[in-house]
Amino acid sequence: MIDDIKLKIAVLPTTPGVYQYFDKDGTIIYVGKAINLKKRVSSYFSKNHDDAKTRILVSKIVDIKHIVVATETDALLLENNLIKKYKPKYNVLLKDDKTYPWICIKKERFPRIFVTRKMIRDGSEYFGPYTSVKTAYALLDLIKELYQIRSCMFDLSHENINNGKFKVCLDYHIRKCKGPCEGLQTEAAYMNQIKAIRNIIKGNFKDSIVAFENMMHDFASKMEFEEAQKIKEKMVLLSNYQAKSTIVNPTINNVDVFSILSDEAAAYVNFFKISNGSIIQSHTIEIKKKLEESDKELLELSIVELRERFNSISPEILVPFKVSVGENIKVTVPKQGDKLRVVELSLRNAKYYRQEQFKQVQIVDPERHTKRIMAQMKKDLRLSAEPRHIECFDNSNIQGTNPVAACVVFKDGKPSKKEYRNFNIQTVVGPDDFASMEEVVYRRYKRLLDEEQPLPQLILIDGGKGQLSSALKSLDELGLRNKIAIIGIAKRLEELFFPEDPIPLYLDKKSETLKILQQLRNEAHRFGITHHRNRRSNTSLNSELETIPGIGQQSVEALLQYFKSVKRIKSATIEQLTSVLGISRAKKLHNFYHKKE
Repeated sequence: MIDDIKLKIAVLPTTPGVYQYFDKDGTIIYVGKAINLKKRVSSYFSKNHDDAKTRILVSKIVDIKHIVVATETDALLLENNLIKKYKPKYNVLLKDDKTYPWICIKKERFPRIFVTRKMIRDGSEYFGPYTSVKTAYALLDLIKELYQIRSCMFDLSHENINNGKFKVCLDYHIRKCKGPCEGLQTEAAYMNQIKAIRNIIKGNFKDSIVAFENMMHDFASKMEFEEAQKIKEKMVLLSNYQAKSTIVNPTINNVDVFSILSDEAAAYVNFFKISNGSIIQSHTIEIKKKLEESDKELLELSIVELRERFNSISPEILVPFKVSVGENIKVTVPKQGDKLRVVELSLRNAKYYRQEQFKQVQIVDPERHTKRIMAQMKKDLRLSAEPRHIECFDNSNIQGTNPVAACVVFKDGKPSKKEYRNFNIQTVVGPDDFASMEEVVYRRYKRLLDEEQPLPQLILIDGGKGQLSSALKSLDELGLRNKIAIIGIAKRLEELFFPEDPIPLYLDKKSETLKILQQLRNEAHRFGITHHRNRRSNTSLNSELETIPGIGQQSVEALLQYFKSVKRIKSATIEQLTSVLGISRAKKLHNFYHKKE
C-alpha cells in the first residue's frame, strides 16, 4: 500500500461519514458509507479479501477523500447522492434510478398526503427522505388513524363540488374521510388538519402524543389488544425516525456552501455543492497566510477560486458572514433553520480537515508539530518563552491522613515519567492544601537549585488562587519569582489563574493548549492518588504486623527492609523468617498468618 494512503488512513476521524476512492486518473471508483470512517476504510487495507472484485478495487486506489456527517442516516443518504451523481465503477447497488421515499403534501385544494419516490417541483411539500420505507408508511398510517383525510384523486374545485359532480365513497362511510367532495367539510376545517399533520411529520408531535395514548388506551379498554399493540408499534417507529436530514433537503436548491476556519499560520475553507436539494460535492483547501489577511478576505478569494475550479454557476451561496463576490451572486448568511445546519456541517468538515493536517504533520515531522504546539501555548498563556519543560503539582489526602503530593514533568508536550516525583508531606499537620503546596514547591526547586538542574519554563498548580498564592510564597523565598512562569488551573470551569491577575483566563474547550494542561493536571492527580493509596495500604499492613504478639516496631522495620513487602513476609518460610527475627518470633509470625489462612 502506498505510504500516502497509510498516512491518510492514520488520521481519518472515527465519526460517521462517506469515503471516496480515486484511481490514478483522479476518477471516483468507489463510494461507501461508514459509522466509523477510520475503522471502515482501514479494513480494506488490513486483510486479504476473498472477493476478487474487492482485491482489484484496492489495487487501483491511489487517493482517499471523505465527508464527515452527523449521523449514520445522513451517511446513507449522502452515499446515495454521490453514487447517483458519479456512478462509480465498483458501486453496483445504488446505480439504478431508485431513491428514498418522501411524504408528500400535494399542492391542491383539500391536499392529499401520500408516500412517493419521485419529487415533482410543482409547489407541493416533501418531507424526508426516509431510509426505511416501513417508517414512512407507519407515519402515514398513523396520520390516517388520527385525521380524516381524503385518498381520492378527484379535482375538488369549487365548481365541481357545487355542481355535485362527485359522491362520497367508502372512506366516508367507514369514517376515514369527512366528505369534502360533497361539501360536507369546509376547506378551512380540512386545512386545520393539514396544519396539525405537517407538525407531526416535522417531528413536533408533543401535542398529539396524548391523542396517541388515548387511542391506545381506548383499544385496550375494549379488550382490543391487537389494535392497541399496532398503535404502540407505530409510535415506536415514529419516535425512531429522523424528521429532517442535513444531506437531502428539498427546500435548498442549487446553492454553493462555504465556511472558513483559521489559525495563525493558515486558513481552511470547505466547499459544498448542493444540487436539487442534495449535497453532491465537497472539497476543502488550505491557504497559507502571508500577511495579516482577514477571514473575510481569504474566504472571498477562495469562493472565486473554488467556483472556477468546479465550474459552478449556482446563483446563490451560503456563508457564515457577509462577503463581496459580485452583483450576480446572491449571498445568504443563514441565522437558523436548514440552511444554517448545512453551513455548520461545512464548518465541521473544515475542522476535521485541519485536525487531519495536524495529525499528518505529527506523524511525518514530529519536531515541526512540537514547535507549532509550543508556539501556540506560548501565545495562549501569554508566556515569554515556549513551555518546553512544564511541571505540575497536585496534593492528595483523605481527611488529613497520609498527606502526599505529586509532581509530574512534561517535555515538549509529552510526559517524561522518569522525572515524576512523589512527596510525603513532612511539616504540615492536618488537611491543609495551601501549606502542603507551599512545602512541596519549596522542596522541589530548592533541590533543583542545589543540584544545578534545569528549571522548567512553566509551573502548573492544580487548584485556584489559594494554591497558586502558596506556591508563589515558595518561589519568592527561593528568589525564583518572575524567573519561572506559574499558573493555577481550577477544575470546575477550567479557569486559569495568573499571579496578580484577579480575572481568570478561559481557553476554548477544544484548544490544544487546554488539552495539554488538562492532561498534565489529570496525570498529576493519577500519580498522586496512586502513591497515596500505596502509602495508606502500607500503613494499614504495617499496623497489622505490629498487632502480632511479640512483633514490635523494630521487628517490622527489619522485616520490611529484608522482604520489601508484606506479601513476601506472609509467604516466607519459617527458615527465612528465622534468619531475620530468630526462631521464637519467627514461629509467632508464621503461626499468625497460617491460622488466619
